[in-house]
Amino acid sequence: MTIDARLQTPVAPALLEIQEPVRAKLARVPDELWRIVKADEMIIAAANAHLRGMKGKMFRPTLLLLASELEGAADGRECALAAVAELVHLASVVHDDCVDHSNVRRGQPTINALFSHQIAVIMGDYLYSKALAELVRLGDLEPLRAFTAASNDMTLGEMRQLSSYDALSFTEGDYWQLIHAKTASLLGAACEVGALCGAAEHRAAMRRYGEQLGMAFQVADDLLDYTEVESVIGKPSGNDLREHKVTLPLIAALPQMSRAQRATVDGLFANPTPHDTEIADVVAIVTECGGIEYARSRGEEFAEQADAALQPVPASAARQSLADALTYVINRRS
Repeated sequence: MTIDARLQTPVAPALLEIQEPVRAKLARVPDELWRIVKADEMIIAAANAHLRGMKGKMFRPTLLLLASELEGAADGRECALAAVAELVHLASVVHDDCVDHSNVRRGQPTINALFSHQIAVIMGDYLYSKALAELVRLGDLEPLRAFTAASNDMTLGEMRQLSSYDALSFTEGDYWQLIHAKTASLLGAACEVGALCGAAEHRAAMRRYGEQLGMAFQVADDLLDYTEVESVIGKPSGNDLREHKVTLPLIAALPQMSRAQRATVDGLFANPTPHDTEIADVVAIVTECGGIEYARSRGEEFAEQADAALQPVPASAARQSLADALTYVINRRS
């Protein structure tokens, strides 16, 4: 089935289906993760316990484990490295929630809300440092190089975003640079490191696949902010607009707006605490001006490029799951 046909599939594959070839190994990843970060320090133990209760979808470990099995059995490091991938992601989440002053994630209080901003900063640092310590323990420079490069990209991406003083001057080029740094770099590293565990000849292809999938993933995520309600995504719909974050749907819509429509958008961004009605009005304007449609088409283009990166990889259950992940990302509703 072509990528175009799969993107039009009425029922997208569930993440559980995608994870099937590596389900047993994926079940071991949380224990590996908490082994790595275990600490006797009371406040770290308390923060770890809270984070454990906020278990995510384990998407990055899933990709790493699938990439490790493209040529059959992996070399035994893959579960520990999958835990490292999730740790790097988790550290970035803790820091991002702190920077954004977010109080809720996936229906649970954030670390900064439950403890303090200071503890959240230090906890994020702790998770990063423990991830690095595990990579050093494993004694292979290549995974260390891949994950540290991704971590550096993520940090630089966050700094560039924070240094942008005029949100509405954020261009499409700026957006692509940002989401490559903050999302695609880690997904690319996870897929590359997975290949290093058992399918090293596909290392470059897997990195390309992961980066393009990551671009599609972030575009789809930014679309959800405009198209889904709080009960579905676990966070307020329109939260990016509430926080004055400019993403692709708005970027694409801005040049198509009338003066009155642009004035409505300017009014929202001038208000430190936008009302729900203001957010709803801007969402409607972005939709009317083609921002949603444009963003969806660009996300599908990235999925097509990820699919192209998979073409040299031989057929297997793991490869099929990686292909299905593209449909899942583009068509997901949460």
